[in-house]
Amino acid sequence: MTSDSTTHPETPTPQTDFSGGIDIDITGMTCTACARRVEKSLNKIDGATAWVNFATERARVTGLDSPEEALTAVKKAGYGAQIHEPGNDMWSQRAAEMRLDSLRRRLILAAVLTVPLMDATIALALVEAWRFPGWEWACILVAMPIVVWAAWPFHQSAWKNLRNKTSNMDTLVSLGIIAAFGWAVVTAAFDVAGSDAWLGLGLVPDGADTLYLDVAAGVTTFQLAGRYFETRSRRKAGNLLAALSELAPKTARIRNDDGKFVDTPIEHVTPGDTVLVLPGETVPVDGSVIDGLAELDTSSLTGEPVPVPARAGDRVVGGSFATNGQITIDAEAVGANMQLTQIATLAEKAQSQKANVESLVDRITAVFVPIVLALSVATLFIWLLPLGHSPSRAIGVGISVLIIACPCALGLATPTALMVGIGRGARSGILVKGHTALEASGRIDTVVLDKTGTVTTGSLRVERSWFADDADHADLLARIAELETRSEHPVARGILDFIRPTVDGGDDPSPDAAIGLPARPTQSGGPRVEVTDVQVLPGVGIEGVVGGRPLAVINAAAAHERADLDRQLADWISTQTEAQHSVVIILDGGQPAAALALSDQVNPDAALSIYQMHGRGLHTILLTGDSTSAAEKIGQTIGTNKVIAEVMPGDKAATVSSLQESGHRVAMVGDGINDASALAAADLGIAVVSGADIAMKSADIIIVRDDLNAIAESIMLSRKTLGTIRGNLVWAFGYNILAIPIAMFGLLNPLISAAAMAMSSVFVVHNSLRLQRVRLA
Repeated sequence: MTSDSTTHPETPTPQTDFSGGIDIDITGMTCTACARRVEKSLNKIDGATAWVNFATERARVTGLDSPEEALTAVKKAGYGAQIHEPGNDMWSQRAAEMRLDSLRRRLILAAVLTVPLMDATIALALVEAWRFPGWEWACILVAMPIVVWAAWPFHQSAWKNLRNKTSNMDTLVSLGIIAAFGWAVVTAAFDVAGSDAWLGLGLVPDGADTLYLDVAAGVTTFQLAGRYFETRSRRKAGNLLAALSELAPKTARIRNDDGKFVDTPIEHVTPGDTVLVLPGETVPVDGSVIDGLAELDTSSLTGEPVPVPARAGDRVVGGSFATNGQITIDAEAVGANMQLTQIATLAEKAQSQKANVESLVDRITAVFVPIVLALSVATLFIWLLPLGHSPSRAIGVGISVLIIACPCALGLATPTALMVGIGRGARSGILVKGHTALEASGRIDTVVLDKTGTVTTGSLRVERSWFADDADHADLLARIAELETRSEHPVARGILDFIRPTVDGGDDPSPDAAIGLPARPTQSGGPRVEVTDVQVLPGVGIEGVVGGRPLAVINAAAAHERADLDRQLADWISTQTEAQHSVVIILDGGQPAAALALSDQVNPDAALSIYQMHGRGLHTILLTGDSTSAAEKIGQTIGTNKVIAEVMPGDKAATVSSLQESGHRVAMVGDGINDASALAAADLGIAVVSGADIAMKSADIIIVRDDLNAIAESIMLSRKTLGTIRGNLVWAFGYNILAIPIAMFGLLNPLISAAAMAMSSVFVVHNSLRLQRVRLA
């Protein structure tokens, strides 16, 4: 199917490097059959291989001699096309806005005119005393904007299907509208109408054939409503590569022939270039560190909250953020070969391979539509020739068959249930983005949960603390706080959250009370101490002169090199390390005065959420890049059935695929960019709202409330919504199958057909609205 030609914006001349394949933005696709048609058209190009992602409305084509061949093939198939430029989604966004605006305007006009037209035609057709001269033509004039302009997308689609020797639901819709309106015009112009039978009431007055206008207008309005809601909900899926382009830097500092570093557009960077990354910048390439030392925040890639040190010989990946220090990198992978880009590409390709509920409808209507057309024509000739009825009677029966078979309820079955389900979920903090989630959720048996930021909070917290016997707790904590305010490191934020209730004179004077340490005296309202000579030590910590004395907050390895740690402190550090805590040592005047152990906290709702999933018969797996011992400890805490640890970011999708190959139907829950490909590869992807934008746009369901119990609720909502869609489809198809024989026997005139069609649609809508009251807990 294709949309109105007005939805194809002007196509600017692209300036893109087409080596290694191209991405094409496509507009006008309204079902998976459209994606298959575009893919088929592209694959006809000699040497070309294409796959089309209906969710993102984008095609990937390789093996082309010229990109113009691909654009021509897509446009010849009846769709708008534009070469996709990385970081530039203006064309596709404008096309989507124009398409929705066009459908909205057509729906409004159709609805405004259809209500009074239906009332008038029914009243005037059945009550002869209310008629006035020219009443038929007045009704026809009111109907014309509906059946011509408002219904134009269906007529356009039917015509293009005819040219391609195919048919779909739009074919029946268009023919039904044209036949109903056309016969009303014929009866008004040539007065060929006669008395017609109305089941239960006998003959209706002459001229009741004008009721066909009521049918034409009703079909148009119902179908436009379904198309509008369907298109709007599908656009919620968003664009994966748009999130990627926002993350990746647009330029890189490259060493030129003179040995100077100059800003260079990222598309001009090549493997072998030397790249400089300063503090506060994002690494633009994958490569190895040549020189320098920096701490890289990889949370957007790995989901892990603690920055990792990068020094000469270490490998770094694009998208990492340098929190401090500077490094020079030997570029090894750039552009499409970067790990970040490959993760996004895997995610998008996985999305394109998922089937939608509409695929079933498309397959059935591919057979259903030609059969209905054949039955309608056969009915017309049987009533006209062997049975010897008048042309008016024969045409009326033939049109009744065509009208009663119009899949109005079929078109509403999925989008109405989807929109009601989305609204119900939104009230519970759950966003269901599309049909994929609903189709997949009914078969889910395994839920895979990412650890950091999903099962855990993603923020560091002090779990244990140690103080030297002669340490002045209050004074030391105040000085540590003054030093750590000079750092943006996640460890610094965790330490400050631990200290501030004491040094700020808060209500809790003893943060250690909850972890079994003695209370400390507080210091409030005193003068702030002087801090000088502050130095951030990448991969180590921070140091400076605070209150006239040297103070350092550094990791345990650096502390071992700087000071003698007594047996008691060494044993404490060993214990905390075994517990998978990150340990920092405070050296006051060069001597160990305190130590803090930090960890990422388990989400308080995690255990209950796991319990609820087990209660619904779901198998749960914790998936993380952490060490096996740390992962198993958290897995035991929350009660998952299985733990899969030490999984690299790029391997998460492979892990999901492995589970699928073992026969499992997998839901993936995650929040980081490293989860994006796994979210898309899973049968059902669930992202938490605190996660990266790219992860949420790869997911089928987004949890927008701070409560992991929503995971189990989202699966239940999806199952309920899917069940409603299935019920709607069974009713819609069953209605058509049962009603067609009745119409063929002449027991239904267009009025009955229109009423039955309307009641079928009302039933579908009412059944969908029941989702508003469904219980999820």
